[in-house]
Amino acid sequence: MYNRGMAKLSNKFKGNKRVVFSHGKQKEFLEKTRFSLGLNNDNFARLIGVSPRTLNDWKREKFYLPLNSLKKLCDKSGISMPKYLETKDPFWYTSLGAHKGGIASFKKYGHIGGDPEYRKKKWHEWWQSSGRFRKDMITFPIKVIKPSKSKELAEFVGILLGDGAITKKQITITLHKVDDRDFTDYICYLIEKLFHLKPALYERESVNNIVISRTELVRYFVKNLGLHIGSKIRQQVDVPMWIKKSGIFSRACSKGLFDTDGCFYIDKHKYNNKTYLNCGMNFTNRALPLLSFFKETLQKYNLSPTQKTHYSIFLRREEDIIKYFDKIGSSNPKHYNKFNNFLINKHGEVPKWS
Repeated sequence: MYNRGMAKLSNKFKGNKRVVFSHGKQKEFLEKTRFSLGLNNDNFARLIGVSPRTLNDWKREKFYLPLNSLKKLCDKSGISMPKYLETKDPFWYTSLGAHKGGIASFKKYGHIGGDPEYRKKKWHEWWQSSGRFRKDMITFPIKVIKPSKSKELAEFVGILLGDGAITKKQITITLHKVDDRDFTDYICYLIEKLFHLKPALYERESVNNIVISRTELVRYFVKNLGLHIGSKIRQQVDVPMWIKKSGIFSRACSKGLFDTDGCFYIDKHKYNNKTYLNCGMNFTNRALPLLSFFKETLQKYNLSPTQKTHYSIFLRREEDIIKYFDKIGSSNPKHYNKFNNFLINKHGEVPKWS
C-alpha cells in the first residue's frame, strides 16, 4: 500500500526534480535572489508559491530546492542558472530510508515486518473468537498429504483417541505442559512425518494444545480412517477396523492409547517392618470399546490385565510390565523413564529409592 502511494505521488510530481547545492550555497542563492527582487520573506515565498515555513526550511537546507522553483526564481530575477548542480528524482530518499529502517529492524528483532509468531497468535485468537463465524470469509482448501495406513499412522490414531479431539475444521491433542513436554515434541515430529505439515502449539495454563487446522485432513480422518467428529465418550467410539485386523497396527494403536491415557506407578506397602515397592500400570478411558480393545491387545501378548473398576485396566505383575515395554513399548519418555528408573534402582526384590 505504501509503495503504491509513493508511486502515485511520484507520477503526480514527475519532472519536479530536486537540486543539490554544495553546503551553504542554497541559502546564499535564495538570499541573493530575494535581495535582487527587493522582497521581504513573506512576499518572496508568495512569489515562489510556497509558505514562509517551507522557504525557511529551504534556507536552513533541511530540504533540497525543487528544480522548477529554481528556474522560476532565475526567470524572475534575471540571475543565471547556477552551473554544475546535481539533481535527484522526487522521493529519492524513500528507498534509502527503507533500507536503513530494514537493517535497524533486523538488528533489533532478528526479522523485518514485526514478530511473525505474535501475528500468528493474534490471528488464531481472532479466528477462534469471530473470524471462523463470518459468512463473508472466503477460504481456500490447502492441499494436504493423506498417508497410507502404517504403524505410525495407527499410533497417531491411538494418541488421538486418547487425548485428542476432532471438530469440523481442526484436530487437537491436549497434553500436560510439564510432564509431557518431551512427548509433545515427539507428536509434533510424528505429525510432520505423516502429513508434511507443522502443527501449531499453544500453551494454556498447565497444558499444551497441539493443533492442526485442516478441513481436508479432518475429512480424511473421518471418511478414510473411521474416526468421529465430536465427543468420544458420548459416541462411545471404537478403534477403526483397519487397525483391529492387523496385529502390527493394533500394537501401535495400543501404544498411542497408553502413552496418552495411561500411567506407570509404584505401589508401596510394609511387611514385617520392611517397605516393599512394586510397579504397576493403569489405563483409564470412559469409552468402553477402547478399554476392551486395549485389554484384548494385551491378552494377545499373553499378558494378564485386570479390570476391577468400570473404566480402568491394570497390569500388576512385574514380568507382564517388563514384557509390555519390550513387546509394545512407549514413545512417551515420561512412562519409559519411570519404568527404566524402577528397574535400575532395584536391589533384589526391594527397589532402592532416594
